[in-house]
Amino acid sequence: MFKKLEGIRYQLIGSYLYAVYFSLLIIALILFFTHSVIQPIWLSVEAIILALIVTSLTLSLVGLYVMFRQGGNVKDRLQELSIFIATLSEGKFNATLLMKESKDEFSTLGHELNDLAHKVKGQVKSLERMAEEKSEYAKQAHLAATVEERQRLARDLHDAVSQQLFALSMMSQATSKIIDEKPEQAKEQVEEISQMALQAQNEMRALLLHLRPVHLSGESLHEGIDRLIEELKQRCSIQFKVDVDSELQLSQAKEEHIFRIAQESLSNALRHANASNIELRIKEKDLIYIYISDDGDGFNLDEQMNAKASYGLNSIKERCEEIGGTFDIKSKHGEGTYIDIRIPK
Repeated sequence: MFKKLEGIRYQLIGSYLYAVYFSLLIIALILFFTHSVIQPIWLSVEAIILALIVTSLTLSLVGLYVMFRQGGNVKDRLQELSIFIATLSEGKFNATLLMKESKDEFSTLGHELNDLAHKVKGQVKSLERMAEEKSEYAKQAHLAATVEERQRLARDLHDAVSQQLFALSMMSQATSKIIDEKPEQAKEQVEEISQMALQAQNEMRALLLHLRPVHLSGESLHEGIDRLIEELKQRCSIQFKVDVDSELQLSQAKEEHIFRIAQESLSNALRHANASNIELRIKEKDLIYIYISDDGDGFNLDEQMNAKASYGLNSIKERCEEIGGTFDIKSKHGEGTYIDIRIPK
């Protein structure tokens, strides 16, 4: 009941009664002052009290009726605005508030709400259009990335494996012709053929590793890398030393980026390093530390970063920078390659 008295209708009635009784107080003071100072015959104390009582009752009753009706009208118009706002909050921006033909504050507020609904409706359409465009751009970007990856793999197959197989074919034919006449030279060529075949095999393994799914598929980073290393151990004679912290607390996005970095690094080592040993360490301290090294041939950094074979290194660097990390690489001919990556937690 008391909560109901806090409504706009009763507040208006209260304001009206306050104005009435305050006015009656002023009138009473004037009448008593006139009675005391001027002392007209017709103005007695009884007459003053009677006049105040009659006026108070009349104004109160009439005012209560008028303000109750007027307060109800105000309440109804506020309720219309409240219902309209609730409708907009439900996302129904096509709704329109029908206002009475007047120029009061309620009509002004109603027109402003209608304008706001119209603008929000336009913004929603714009967002929907942007979402559709973003989805289309994502599809196009995925398609472009797929085409680019296929082209790169085709180029790598042509530049590496295809040429090596062609050279193997030519050398094996030449060896078969001199095997009886020049057995020592043929033996040297057979050994060279063996090395070339091994290199071609490493190239194919690296390309297959690159084609391996890049997602962890629900596995932890530790489990995914362990499985990756086990697969590589079964396919090549390289010795792997792996130390990955099993208690890493990382977001899924960072885990997949780090997994892809490790995968790309191993692919590069298989294809280009001619290494016997590869070490991979991932530790968590104040940062995430990733250390990858091999005892392979090494290379000149300035020449390599400008060569076409630097695609893998640039890919690792870009992935590292995407998650706010730093990338440092050291390499020298005959001394292997060392990659040091630091990523914030």
